[in-house]
Amino acid sequence: MMEQYFEVKENLPRDTLLLFRLGDFYEMFYEDAVMASKLLGLTLTKRHDYPMAGIPYHAANNYVGKLLAAGKKVAICDQAESGKIVGKLVRRQLTRILTPGTTLDAAQLDAARNHYLCALAHDRRGLHAAWLDLTTGEFKVATDPRPENLLPVLTALDPAELITAEGALDAWKNAPHEQTALHALANFCATRLVSELPAYQFETASAVRTVMTALGVLNLEGFGLSVSHPGLGPAGALVYYATENLCAKPETLRGLQEYRSAATLLLDPATLRNLEIFASIRGTRDGSLLTALNRTATAAGARLLERWLAAPTLDLPAIRRRQLIVGELLAAPSVLSDLRDRLGAVRDIPRILGRLQNRLRNPRELGGIRDTLAQLPAVHETLAALPVSEISSLKTQIHELPSLRDHLPRALGDELPADLQDGNYIRTGYDPELDRLRSLTTDNKTWLSDLERAEQERTGIRSLKIRFTNNFGYYIEVTKANLHLVPADYIRRQTTVGGERYVTEALKQKEKEIFHAEENALARELALFTDLVTAVLDESLALAQTADTLAELDVLAGWARLARDWDYSRPELDDTDILEITEGRHPVVEQMLKDPSAPAAAVTGPQSFVPNDTALSASEAQIALITGPNMAGKSTYIRQVALITLMAQIGCWVPAKSCRIGLVDRIFSRVGASDDLARGNSTFMVEMNETANILNNATDRSLIILDEIGRGTSTYDGLSIAWAVVEHLHRDETCGPRTLFATHYQELTQLEKHLPRLRNYSVAVKEWNDDIVFVRRVVPGAADRSYGIQVARLAGLPLTVIDRAKTILTKLESDDTTVELTTPKARPRKKITVKPDDAAQMNFL
Repeated sequence: MMEQYFEVKENLPRDTLLLFRLGDFYEMFYEDAVMASKLLGLTLTKRHDYPMAGIPYHAANNYVGKLLAAGKKVAICDQAESGKIVGKLVRRQLTRILTPGTTLDAAQLDAARNHYLCALAHDRRGLHAAWLDLTTGEFKVATDPRPENLLPVLTALDPAELITAEGALDAWKNAPHEQTALHALANFCATRLVSELPAYQFETASAVRTVMTALGVLNLEGFGLSVSHPGLGPAGALVYYATENLCAKPETLRGLQEYRSAATLLLDPATLRNLEIFASIRGTRDGSLLTALNRTATAAGARLLERWLAAPTLDLPAIRRRQLIVGELLAAPSVLSDLRDRLGAVRDIPRILGRLQNRLRNPRELGGIRDTLAQLPAVHETLAALPVSEISSLKTQIHELPSLRDHLPRALGDELPADLQDGNYIRTGYDPELDRLRSLTTDNKTWLSDLERAEQERTGIRSLKIRFTNNFGYYIEVTKANLHLVPADYIRRQTTVGGERYVTEALKQKEKEIFHAEENALARELALFTDLVTAVLDESLALAQTADTLAELDVLAGWARLARDWDYSRPELDDTDILEITEGRHPVVEQMLKDPSAPAAAVTGPQSFVPNDTALSASEAQIALITGPNMAGKSTYIRQVALITLMAQIGCWVPAKSCRIGLVDRIFSRVGASDDLARGNSTFMVEMNETANILNNATDRSLIILDEIGRGTSTYDGLSIAWAVVEHLHRDETCGPRTLFATHYQELTQLEKHLPRLRNYSVAVKEWNDDIVFVRRVVPGAADRSYGIQVARLAGLPLTVIDRAKTILTKLESDDTTVELTTPKARPRKKITVKPDDAAQMNFL
């Protein structure tokens, strides 16, 4: 047996844990056992001086999921034949290698999230990538001469595992300092599992053959790809890696699409983080835009919403089509309610098909297909209640498949087991031969029950039992107190703590009959199940298209519900440079403040979100410079403008009274303070890196939000940088990127006199007895001061500190002579003297 183990182990990739099937357990040996015992909390045992650790076969999925979450790879070596023949070594073989990017089991996946495996390559032509979701078959390639155009979508996709050529990652890490694209690649890889393949697996010529074989095509012209596309190298590496780990060709692949960054709105990694698109600042889904927009009833719908947010489209007709469907559903509340109820009963067809196609099969998967098909006539009937409209195109893509819909309920039982070996998943009456074999088994078990009663009467042993174990089969169990009553024809098989186990010739013969009948019944049931799987897979294309359409309907119906509950409006999108929002609200903050069950218009009082207007234009009011105190709402305001813009460009209705947006090609943000000490970057360096990315890549069609640029250094250095950044954004004579710039530097408000496309705004506050009240209104004009000391008091600073700060502020303001700046330059340093109440003189330089 250990020879088998080592034969499998030596051919595995490095750092792969091997789970070796022994009866009802998966065993691990040597260093694998030591590692697994630490990660899984298993008891480490020893045999012949080598460490061992095991996990139950039926609970393996949970343990494997924990190993994958820890970034480990797991190889499964199963028994390839029955182990019922005593004394015969069971043949075993490697059945699959599980990695974070190639696992298919539902217990190891988040149903609401896409699960990508991604391959990367970089050369003089730029960054080339391919990503694949084996659970659904989504397969895409991309290439871009500027990696900064491709990395944003890869960051949003958040692949579970990356593949690179051997040595590539080290080369990116150690690239010269000026090669920022390679450093960005290395940073992207730093927090993910990276698997390396030989460089020849990325060669385009061989990769093209690999991809065509996997897709079953003679060329790639049908997918709009030439054989010289640089993304095909990573695509071939993906297919090779998936094939090696599945120990078979991946059967989920339906096609290959090219992703084009020029066709999507890009959000760089900093913006995804700053705007909390997929995760809040705490790293959880709660508090993110994704959660705020998610009203889906299906797992496939939730994943589609995630994909739309990861790559918002610039296709105006597609955006308007989604908006119209949301409007149609919103206008028919009874249809919307019925549709959402029907969708709630739909199962995760894409992932079920993925598992069936890749040999992970159990009766409940077919039950999911059956239950979903049962809902389709009602879905069609519900949609028919709407007038002929945009939603009609979706209706035609939902295939009812009446033959399969009728077949599966006749074949499958109502209650389905999770394991094929449990049997009893084919309905009685479906197959006469199976019914005959089952009756033999039932008759035999009745015979055993009768035998038990007869033996109790014959021997006088009332506690006598006929039992069964996998190791010993059927046996008669007699307690120690009754051993003197055992008849002479009983054959002793085993001694236990409580008594003895016996068999008789009649019992042994009946055991053979029972085993034979059960095995034949199980084999017949498995053959029928295989036929059902074949029938389902024969309709896989129609099922996949239906599932995709139901997912889209799910997202749009969820948005209609969202629009109704929160009083959203349909935004107007066009090709102008305008961004106008009337009474806009922050979609996440608003939901946190209000009771979701109450109508938006009914909620009043201090917890009601205060709406604000926005008016920007690349050629007129290009830059809005916003001043005001901390806690007044500047950051919330500029974020909400970016989020409303993003929502509009995925086709969602928005939290505003009205909205008009000229298409935005990129959203940039520089918000908050953070550092990256692991890579030697201070808070200020991170701020400058993000600012540099914005200034170097923004276009006239971009939207930029900047919050407190320059605060990570000295006052005059920071002011100078902020001043220069504003001038740079305004440098073109006719237009520039639409920009919201929040700042505490009051001096910047002077720029309105010199920059014609800059407008001053402030967040209004009310003062009362040296206290301030935040009214959350953004109004034209500059703030007169920052109210920092009042905010500090609200935060709970000791009154002695507050009083002393007031004294120092008064002295600083009286000694300071404000000089109007017309060009960015530092002020001369002055000596300011402040006398403390009861202390020696203190100098501030």
